[in-house]
Formats: sequence, C-alpha cells, structure tokens
Amino acid sequence: MRKILLFAAITMVQWLMAQQQQSPNGEVMLTFALTAEGAPTYRVDYKHKPVIKESRMGFALKNIESFDRGFTVVDTKTTTFDETWQPVWGEESHIRNHYNELAVRLRQKNTGREMLIRFRVYDEGVGFRYEFPRQAELKYFVIKEELTEFAMTGDYKAWWIAGDYDTQEYDYTESRLSQIRTLHDKAVTPNASQTPFSPTGVQTALMMKTDNGLYINLHEAALVDFPCMSLNLDDKKMVFQAWLTPDPRGDKGDIHTPFSTPWRTVMVSDDARNILASRLILNLNEPCALKDTSWIHPIKYVGVWWEMITGKSTWAYTDELLLEPLNKVDYTKLKPNGRHGANNDNVRRYIDFAAKHGFDQVLVEGWNIGWENWHDYDFVTSYPDFDLKALNDYAHSKGIKLMMHHETSGEAGNYERRLSDAYKLMKVYGYDAVKSGYVGDLTPRGEYHYSQWAVGHYLYAIKEAAKHHLMVNAHEAVRPTGLCRTYPNLIGNEAARGTEFEAFGGSKPFHTTILPFTRLQGGPMDYTPGILETQVWYTNPDNKSWARSTLAKQLALYVTMYSPLQMAADLPENYEKFADAFQFIKDVPVDWQKSVYLEAEPGQYITIARKDKHSDDWYIGNTSNENGHSSQLSLSFLDKSKKYEATIYADAANADYEHNPKAYTITKQKVTSKSKLKLRAAKGGGYAIALRVMR
Repeated sequence: MRKILLFAAITMVQWLMAQQQQSPNGEVMLTFALTAEGAPTYRVDYKHKPVIKESRMGFALKNIESFDRGFTVVDTKTTTFDETWQPVWGEESHIRNHYNELAVRLRQKNTGREMLIRFRVYDEGVGFRYEFPRQAELKYFVIKEELTEFAMTGDYKAWWIAGDYDTQEYDYTESRLSQIRTLHDKAVTPNASQTPFSPTGVQTALMMKTDNGLYINLHEAALVDFPCMSLNLDDKKMVFQAWLTPDPRGDKGDIHTPFSTPWRTVMVSDDARNILASRLILNLNEPCALKDTSWIHPIKYVGVWWEMITGKSTWAYTDELLLEPLNKVDYTKLKPNGRHGANNDNVRRYIDFAAKHGFDQVLVEGWNIGWENWHDYDFVTSYPDFDLKALNDYAHSKGIKLMMHHETSGEAGNYERRLSDAYKLMKVYGYDAVKSGYVGDLTPRGEYHYSQWAVGHYLYAIKEAAKHHLMVNAHEAVRPTGLCRTYPNLIGNEAARGTEFEAFGGSKPFHTTILPFTRLQGGPMDYTPGILETQVWYTNPDNKSWARSTLAKQLALYVTMYSPLQMAADLPENYEKFADAFQFIKDVPVDWQKSVYLEAEPGQYITIARKDKHSDDWYIGNTSNENGHSSQLSLSFLDKSKKYEATIYADAANADYEHNPKAYTITKQKVTSKSKLKLRAAKGGGYAIALRVMR
C-alpha cells in the first residue's frame, strides 16, 4: 500500500509540474507532463471534461535506445498565432488560423539526444507533432513503432472502417469501441488490394461520440515523407496506439534529421456541426508553395466512366490476350471487342453533351493501350479508335477540355519513369487535369499503398504536375491530410468508398452522412455523385445493382460532399430522362464563399448551406440515413436585404431508397432571411435547394 501511495504521490508531483496551454476561447486545455521515468505524456480536456486521458508519447527505434523515456525538459516556449488566409478554392473564401502553441524541448539523459514536441491548441481541438533537430548524437534512425496513444475515457460509439495498409474502400460500421473486434472480420470486404493489420485496427479520420455528448475526431495533418497513421485499439483499456504503415522490411520510417513528423490531431466539440466546420487539418499544413496559382480552377465534368463501371462497355479495346511487350503490338491487326467505351464517336457524344449543358471537361478512361493485360501502360499511346489530336481539337472547338486518365495498375515505379513524357503530352494537347489510379498491389517492391515510399510517390506526382501547370485527382492513393493547402493543384482524391460501389452491390444508406466527418476532414473527395438512374439494370440489364439512395439525395451530394472537382457521373441519356432534376446539377457551383452547417449527426443526417463564391445565391443539401429525416430550417443566414426564389428538389411523399427511389418533386417559393422551411427526407433520401436572388 505504501508503494502505491508513493507512486501516486510521485505521479501527482509530475502533473503539478506539468505544462499547459489552452485554446483562444479557453474551452480546450492541453496538458503536457513527464512521468517519474521521464516519459512524455499529454492529455486533452474540453470545457473541463476529459477527452483524452493521460497518454504516452514517443517512438520505439530500431537498434538504438528508443525515444520514449529518460527525458528532462530543457525549455518550453508559448506563442499565439492569428491569421486569415485565402484558399485558391474551398468551402469558404477566407479561413482563420488562430491557435496558442506550446513547444517543449526535451533531452534524453542517457544519450544526450533532443526531441521537441510542438502542440497547437485551437478552439476545436489540438494538433501535435514531433521534431528532431539536426544533432551530432542523431543523424539517422529507423522507427520500429510509434508509441503515441489516445486514451479514451469510455466505451464510445464510433463510426469506423477496418485498419488496412492498402485500402480505405470499406463501408462504415457504427458500433461501440468494445465491439470492433467482434465486427472486424465482417467489416473487411473484398478489394483489389487489401492488407488488414489487426482485429482491432481502424483508420483515420475516426469519428466518435461519448455518452455525455462529446464528438471526438482523431486524424493526422500534413502527411509528408512519413508512413500513414492508422490506429490500433487496446479494447481492454480503451486506448488507441498510433499504427504506422510499414515498408517491405517491416520498418515504419527511415528518418534523416532535421525532421518533423505529421501532426496528430484531436478535434472535440459538443456540437457535431463544429466538427464539419473545423479547418484544423488545413491550418496545420504549410501555406501554398506555388507562386502562381492562376492556372488552378474548380471543374465540373462528365465522363466516359459510369458505362464501364456498370459493365455496359469496357476499358479494353480487344478481348485478345497480349503476350508481347506493348511497344511491339499492332493494335490495328487485332479484333476489336465492339464494347470499347473510349471510341471517337462515343467521346464526341460526351463532348457535345458537356458543351450543351455547360460543363467544363470530359473525362475519358480506357483511351490508352495496355488495358488488356492490366500493366505496362505508357500513358502516351492511344488505341486505334481514339484519335488524340482530333478529339482534343473537337473538344476545344466546343469550349470543352478533355481530362486525362492515368491508371497505373499499381506500377508506381513505372509511372514515375514515364511521368515526364505523360505530362508533356498533356500540355501538347491542352489537357490541364489528370485522374490517376493505383488499382491493385503496388509492384515490384512490395510496398503498401500507405507506406513512406508510396506517400512520397504521390507527392512527387503532384509536385511534377505543378511544374507543368496540371491539376491532379488521385484515386487509390493515401487519404488526404490537408496538403491541398500547400499544393492546391491537388484538386481531388478518392481514398474512400465512392459512388462506383453502387454498381458493385452498393453502400449503406448512411455512408454519405459519415464521410464529411471522416474522409473529407483531410480534403475533398472525388465521390462522383449524380447517379439519377439509381437502378443500374436500366443502364446495363446484366447488372442488378442499385444505389442505396433516392434521386433527390443524389442532387444533395453536390452540396454535402464538398469538392472543387464535381462529376455528373451518370450517362447523358439518363440525364435527359430526368432533365428537370438535372437542372440542379447544372446550376450548383463547385466553389464557395461561405458555408453554414445547419444540422448534423454522424450516421443520421447532414444539412449544409453554401453561398456561391461568385454571386449572392445559396444552395442547400441534405443527406439522410435509412430512417429518413425531418428538418425545420431557419433561413436566417440569408442576406436580410434580399429576396430569393427557392427551387426545392425533394423526395416525393412515397419515395423510398429501396422501393421508389426516383420519386421526386420540384417546387418553387419566395423566401427571405425570416423564412422557415419544413422539409422531409425519405428513407435513404435527401433534398437539394437552389436559392436565387430575385432581381
């Protein structure tokens, strides 16, 4: 008993000597302390309620003494920072970056090595990172494990996807933390490349809710030259440990000093809307690194894509198996399969459609040789039925650009070798945006999609693209962590389960009520919404899939799933079939001046209002889960001096995502800032509203 009391007394002394920093509004408190053995720890409180209990920090290193204990505090510095910056594109035209900082410099007594831990405390949470200065005692080291913990105060409700080194394309599971182990196997569904790492592993951004009504989000920011972080749960203690993606040797980071890790982030609020409104992840990234951003612009596009996803057409030109190297294959002597989507006539049809309805670009997948064998793409040689120059000339004559597609099939090394030639070709023909893909296992080194090397590869492609004034939309790459602030030519990512899965069996109806709390925290997603023909067999009779969504909800996604890169993903003929509903997709902007988060509960519903960056018009979107949702909206955010015409695209009274998904109504009414709207989203439904200033 005396030993226990002595240990408790020593621990109390350490915490009395702790360093603290609070948020600008005083609601978030960060506490740092060393334990009796010199181990760094931190805790986070919100409005005097514990959010993260005392949690250890540091690293286990390979072949040398670890960075996890034996430290003394050399000095501490506190600073305050407050700026407002303007993103090139975004959910608002101005972003405030306001925090109080605590920097703690530590020295390890046995080795003399130093490490600095930098904390930034915002009104909505905390970010911290480890910094290793250049020093004689430490020039290079290999990380065995990151030991950062996030100690929960209870068995929270969580919205999670299974921890995996290669994919985030899993459907979300809602459960208590204690249920993750039981549900984990069911949560791991087939994918082209996947490596689950633990029965209690989950990925960030992780969204949770406590029993006393706190919303907590764990993620990372500014992931550069470091492995992606997932989380591994000790479900007896309810403690998450940072879990880095290893390289083929099993190492979790090769570090040369000086070096700073990505930020580990904890967001917290008692109002879910504040999580959606937070710009903490963006603010923890470095300012824009590009001197000239005039060539970067939002894009609304259509594409030769959904017809391949549904199986109506193919990416490949022929069904013949090619055994020779591609540079020796004469495609003109091969038998076409008759279902190749990227052919001249079909692409012209999409170009005409885009020009008629005011779109910016047309994505064309399957234009280049190599799809038959799924490897060895050169990204410059087109199939015989795709005339690269003629189609680009035709598009430009209509005021349209084509969007390039580079599928690497996981051969990232091959892509790097060919990247310069591919980007030069794009500039020759007037392309300014590329959709890249990394479907399948990364070869030939055996890297994972989220390893340190792969993370470096994705950023290399973005930087090289910027040199050519090209914008990048990477699919199957690592999930974003706010790097679009530093490199705004990164206008989109996939890195989550997108609309394509509606043609592969579907996603849960609540999926899009979770993504804005999780995946979208790090940056915009190319979700590819707008599937108005939700019953896929009308597009391809051989595909019996259907979208877990009403038609009205598909419209709402253009507001709730923010992206400066928005695709109208359905076929032209399907939009012509629902021309009056299609009008909302044509009208809704992709760049915003201001966003207001009206309603939010993860897994249930989200309602967001956004003001057009280039006019005084507003747009509202609501997406709901399988239970539907009733809203009573106040329009007090509107300009008090203006009147608006509201065009409301809503689920019909008998609409239902399972049995009657395409039943919708379109009504109009005059509104002002004093108006209130009573609206209903059907099961798996939603609504979209265009609020135009009356002149």
